[in-house]
Amino acid sequence: MFVDVFSHILPKKFKERLEKSLPDRDPTLNISRYAATVPTLVDLDARFRIMDRFGEYLQVLTVATPPVESVPDPALAADLAAAANDELAELVHRYPNRFIAGVAALPMNNMEAALRETDRAIKDLRLRGVQIFTDVNDRPLDDPEFMPLYEKMAAYNLPILIHPKRSSTIPDYPGETHSKYRVWTKLGWPFATALAMTRLVYGGVLEKYPSLKIVTHHCGGIIPFLAGRITWNDDFNEMTMGHRDIFLPKNALDYYRMFYYDTAVNGHTPALRCGLSFCGIDRMIFATDFPFGNQLGNRLIRDTIRSVEEMGLGEVERRKIFETNAIRLLRLPLAEF
Repeated sequence: MFVDVFSHILPKKFKERLEKSLPDRDPTLNISRYAATVPTLVDLDARFRIMDRFGEYLQVLTVATPPVESVPDPALAADLAAAANDELAELVHRYPNRFIAGVAALPMNNMEAALRETDRAIKDLRLRGVQIFTDVNDRPLDDPEFMPLYEKMAAYNLPILIHPKRSSTIPDYPGETHSKYRVWTKLGWPFATALAMTRLVYGGVLEKYPSLKIVTHHCGGIIPFLAGRITWNDDFNEMTMGHRDIFLPKNALDYYRMFYYDTAVNGHTPALRCGLSFCGIDRMIFATDFPFGNQLGNRLIRDTIRSVEEMGLGEVERRKIFETNAIRLLRLPLAEF
């Protein structure tokens, strides 16, 4: 069985309301073009036809970008998040053989509402975690305002899924006005993931909440590749340069290994091997980033399955990545599967 932990959808009613509420200054927030280009974001029949090609393949639903907090009005953002989560719960209830679980959207520009919605989504709607983004309207994830959410999710023992966020309006160089050559997604999103993880590590969030479960998209961005440099940099600056500005009880890499790392690296097996060597078999979970790509999601599912199978793992290890790690993380009853 394949449990796809990061599978995106735009629930229809939510999409229509969000579209009317977004500012038009940023072309990356144009979800009409977005949904027309990738119809499997909204068309369930098209989605199911792709899913049927891969046998016992189940999805964990997350609301696709843009984040709900892109809406400037915090009260409206809260209403939109609630509407999205209602639709996610309905989809999971209606199609249990397609959607194994849903993960709640939160209005992170309205923390009081976000905390209430977390409780409602988990207790009433039975969603199995929450999704946030790598920054909240340019605020870092170690901002003290967000600590109550981390405390709450640690108590629930359910995961936070972190999705990368970066806009084409952020230039690659200070003298420019926009990002070129899609650098903002090719390089910017993996960097945004690594940056958010680093703020959570060095900002002390994982030290304060050691039981907190966080899933990083795209196999932790660039963190597994840079593990050696991270340790070297801390040692060099403290021992050689005398810069003692980091006060963590443990080595930073111990905290980075507390994250979960998904397999959404677009079918690139060497990247998965690098990620697995860093995080270990119990911290890697299957995800495809469905439905993006030039085959409406088909290529992503096919290539991600292939890339895991090419890692040369034993049956027990493959099964952990494909299904059992996700079932344990989301606290889903094994008897149902």
